[in-house]
Amino acid sequence: MEETELVIVGGGIHGVGVAQAAAAAGYQVLLLEKTALAAGTSSCSTKLIHGGLRYIESGQIHLVRKNLRERELLLKLAPDLIHRQTFYIPLYHNSSRNPLSVRFGLWTYDLLTGFSKAPLSACLSRSDWSNLPGLQTRGLKAVFSYSDAQTDDAALTRAVMHSACQLGAELCCPARFTSAEIFEDHCRVGYQVGDVVKNIKCLAIVNAMGAWGISMGDRTTPPLPDYPFECIEGTHIECPDNGLTAAYYVESATDHRGVFILPWKDRTLIGTTETPYSGDPDKLIPNQASIDYLQSIYQHYFPDHDARVLNAWAGLRVLPQASSSPFNRPRETVISVNDPKNPRFVSILGGKLTGYRLTAARVIDQLQGVLPLRTAIADTAQLKLTRVEGKLQPD
Repeated sequence: MEETELVIVGGGIHGVGVAQAAAAAGYQVLLLEKTALAAGTSSCSTKLIHGGLRYIESGQIHLVRKNLRERELLLKLAPDLIHRQTFYIPLYHNSSRNPLSVRFGLWTYDLLTGFSKAPLSACLSRSDWSNLPGLQTRGLKAVFSYSDAQTDDAALTRAVMHSACQLGAELCCPARFTSAEIFEDHCRVGYQVGDVVKNIKCLAIVNAMGAWGISMGDRTTPPLPDYPFECIEGTHIECPDNGLTAAYYVESATDHRGVFILPWKDRTLIGTTETPYSGDPDKLIPNQASIDYLQSIYQHYFPDHDARVLNAWAGLRVLPQASSSPFNRPRETVISVNDPKNPRFVSILGGKLTGYRLTAARVIDQLQGVLPLRTAIADTAQLKLTRVEGKLQPD
């Protein structure tokens, strides 16, 4: 039987982040991905590396601070994958937020960023509104600017996995995870490559399957309880390029949710929605109501732009179950272990693209009780990330 030290299931940003962190820490790592890297949620995000401005409003200051520091680090580590982007927040007479509260939120955002090269937020003078082509000016009261960053989420995921492979991690893709047996001193993972069923012995397993990994009871021995989390659908649409050079953070006129309007690969990207989803993650498609919702927001703020929907796609984020709106729920990543005294099966629940590296470090910390002592061979805070195309290594 094959042997390794750590098996990671799931090739999204969190799975590859753990692979990189584990390999940098000197461990033998195998990552299993059933279709392709970033095939799920990690290619269906809003493509942002950001602190999460709206989380200030809900008091998640610690989360915002961590992600802003990570944003600045990732801009240095992946300059050809991540770039700064200017964002505008237009406020109207019927906006739910007033200029003073937005100004205070942006001031807090600047403060939490710390010392960096990021441009400070500002309130645009009325004479500068003409530099925002297409934006609805009827009822416009104020426009604020701030800075965040944008990325190609799938390309970033591949770059992190490439870094992990350079450090010795192995990638098996496509490979379907079928079972996990958890013993006192080791684990056994079953997986399938084509028609071939394989087994590998390891010291620990990381469940980085996201929406596909909430329910694990039928695949683990002993059975693990279902996690008290639910899937939330996030739909995005792509409309024709209408000359946007900056991004906009706007408020839905119907439910006051925040929605981004962004330039993206010669198109305009609008998203996202947050709708509970209870179906099969493999059968997720954007529903028409979500598409119409996003298109109407775009037309509301840019009435003269071509709002034809050229493409629509959806991803699933994992959030704690609650009666409150998904928009207002905590976004902190939850690291769940099967047994705190013998943590051989660790699950990553929720989390943000920006904070993947910090999440990976937390996972490695959780596993220290079952992994042997190793001398680190690299520091992920210093590893450059470069764009890669095609397969990272042979299956």
